[in-house]
Amino acid sequence: MATLTVPSSLVSPQEDAIQLYKAFKGFGSDNAAVIGILAHRDATQRAYIQQEYRTMYSEDILKRLSSELSGKLETAVLLWMHDPAGRDATILRDALTTGFINLEAVSEIICSRTSSQLQMLKQIYHSNFGTYLEHDIERQAFGDHQKILLACLSKSRYEGMEVDREMAAKDAKALYKAGEKKLGTNEKVFVQIFSERSRAHLTAIITCYHDMYGGSLKKAIKKETSGLFEHALLTILQCAENPAKYFAKVLYKAMKGLGTDDTTLIRVIVTRTEIDMQYIKAEYHKKYKKSLNDAVQSETSGHYQSFLLSLLGPNH
Repeated sequence: MATLTVPSSLVSPQEDAIQLYKAFKGFGSDNAAVIGILAHRDATQRAYIQQEYRTMYSEDILKRLSSELSGKLETAVLLWMHDPAGRDATILRDALTTGFINLEAVSEIICSRTSSQLQMLKQIYHSNFGTYLEHDIERQAFGDHQKILLACLSKSRYEGMEVDREMAAKDAKALYKAGEKKLGTNEKVFVQIFSERSRAHLTAIITCYHDMYGGSLKKAIKKETSGLFEHALLTILQCAENPAKYFAKVLYKAMKGLGTDDTTLIRVIVTRTEIDMQYIKAEYHKKYKKSLNDAVQSETSGHYQSFLLSLLGPNH
């Protein structure tokens, strides 16, 4: 369930391009006008606006936005203008090659996307940046963390809802033997099962594990693994079970305590607005007894704040 509010009557992309051009004219851009248009257009409409703008003004609107906007607003708007796969590719490229290497963000994107989304993402990454995503991961990630990321990118996973219960019980047993039952951990088994099984199947494994051993698979992962490898496994598991709950927690952590992790705030809001933000807002409210809109409002300011709040939609 998306939270994006688009105008009820259709606005032509040509008209939007004209209004944006006007907003850019003069000294300093009219940021409120830019937000008023772009934060209320879906992915298809945004793509048409880009085409129209190029046709009418012989200029790339992304370059124009980059020169007119600044700071966190610029980051958020530019990311929003991409289609989902292009956006994920951009996030990964920044997280793997800019000054601050952000392997948690890399894990989040790779471990929360479906197999078909990852195939598309790999192609776009290669065509946009002239290098293979796998190569950049090999350069920056290490050990079991690197193995799970590469396995997720290379394996084709079933995405349907059908589950073989017997197989799920076998997998639960294999994970128990590879983890809690033995001294030390056989990480290879975790990598294989977590990268190859569908979301529905992983959810069935969680139930089987609990029924067979009386414990939680999530707790077993926390006990048996650590660091970025643990983070990747938990991301896969939680996104199989309840992605909205997972992202609500990521947003909460980004705003908790002193200072705000704006990179995470922007990444999650921009990538989930058109997918499941309505559910994320519900989970956030349920767990933290505060609306996500109120939390974002208290942690941000100015045009950056109004852009994010526009994406989040009305505060129910």
